[in-house]
Amino acid sequence: MGELHIAAEIDSQPECWRRAVEHAAEDAELLPRPGERVAAIGCGTSWFMAMAYAALREAAPGGGLTDAFAASEFPVGRAGAGRYDRIVAITRSGTTTEVIDLLAAVRGVTPATVLTAAPGAPVAELASPVVLSYADERSVVQTRFATSTLALLRASLGEELAGVVGDAKAALAAPLGALVAVAQFSFLGAGWTVGLAHEAALKLREAAQLWTEAYPAMEYRHGPISIAEPGRAVWMFGTAPAGLAEEVAATGAEFVTSDLDPMAHLVLAQRVAMAIAAARALNPDHPRALTRSVILD
Repeated sequence: MGELHIAAEIDSQPECWRRAVEHAAEDAELLPRPGERVAAIGCGTSWFMAMAYAALREAAPGGGLTDAFAASEFPVGRAGAGRYDRIVAITRSGTTTEVIDLLAAVRGVTPATVLTAAPGAPVAELASPVVLSYADERSVVQTRFATSTLALLRASLGEELAGVVGDAKAALAAPLGALVAVAQFSFLGAGWTVGLAHEAALKLREAAQLWTEAYPAMEYRHGPISIAEPGRAVWMFGTAPAGLAEEVAATGAEFVTSDLDPMAHLVLAQRVAMAIAAARALNPDHPRALTRSVILD
């Protein structure tokens, strides 16, 4: 199969995150101000990063109301009613149809900022662009653009990410062990890491065509735990609810957790996705039925 673009893109994340921290200061005037009411939107991976950002911003001191939507599901009437002071859109390619349609619909009604990897993309005509060109990718499966965007947004909230960058380096060096042989993953999160759980599940589906699910951690015991069994894994981003690890262990499934920052733990999930894809002779740079951008007629 030869060298995969996704491999180099995963490995480059610590440096991309370091650059994203600097970038947050450079484009600070384009990002939400404290107290603004914000809607964060995206599609697929970008929606999951919007989910993580929304939860982080609401929890940050002085952050402000922040909702997250899939671009196709944004209630446009709220923009016209003045519910939001700013829309933050995330789109790697800057060509995603649903994002373009939404930004066109709210243009002149609600100020919008778009985070993209592509300078001069169509979305730049509809919103103030923050361009992460250093995080662009050749692989169809997103890795470094998504996490670099979230790193930039975390830095804009005043988070110190030097330790997170260090954790990413540790995640790149960690052995994968038996994770490559797992037949099914259920990813769990709480608060801002629910978005990461959804993203990890998507990575395994896209890259390795594997059965995965994702849930808020407290919801997992309300039914989904019934599929846990030997040969499957339950992967927790962040601190697990009390007693959950023991309940999963009783099913025979593996419980995966880490002291790494959850965003760095996502890097490990990316590596697992790539390794399982390799074991199945799949090409995660060009997954079945997927393209770099969804552009609708």
